Amino acid sequence: MSETWSDAEVEELEEPREFQQEPERDGDRPDDTAGESQQHAYGELDIPDDVNVLEGMPDGTRRGVAIVASRFNGEITNQLLEAALEELDEAGVRREAITVMPVPGAFELPLAAMALAKTRRYACIVALGCVVRGETPHFDFIASEAASGLQLAALETGVPVAFGVLTVDVKEQALARINKGAEAVRTALEMADAFAQLRASAR
Repeated sequence: MSETWSDAEVEELEEPREFQQEPERDGDRPDDTAGESQQHAYGELDIPDDVNVLEGMPDGTRRGVAIVASRFNGEITNQLLEAALEELDEAGVRREAITVMPVPGAFELPLAAMALAKTRRYACIVALGCVVRGETPHFDFIASEAASGLQLAALETGVPVAFGVLTVDVKEQALARINKGAEAVRTALEMADAFAQLRASAR
């Protein structure tokens, strides 16, 4: 299988990196909306000092990033995209290194992500979109296929694909979770960095 990054894009490691928790910033944690319990929580891992740690950081310097975005529920996706681009700016990813590929809906996200990953031009892929539950089972099929398809794209290509697709009951819930666009970017960049370290350390 061909390398995802060129030598110039991968920094050689001289010593194993020490485990460190990225400082928490606004928007790093899931929303605590009124009346809703927090279902997922971020935590720290207690890793002994006498083992090697391979941990990526959300640093996008010198890396190409692709964003595949659903036009369906475009009002929400536009805000997710804006949050994602702001996060990429903060991570140091140059605008000319970012490719955005619009697709009709969430169902088309996996195919687009797979195609982008197979080009080997991008360190990671970020999938953005919004699926709102309706009165038919359509929501369940679309949300499930989008999630499993995006995971398959990552597993088959070895290119990290981050899930920034909101699956909500009503639009108001989506508007309260726009930070998921930035969160997906951080996830994608962290995984890309970890994979780059792994390849560098294997040489």
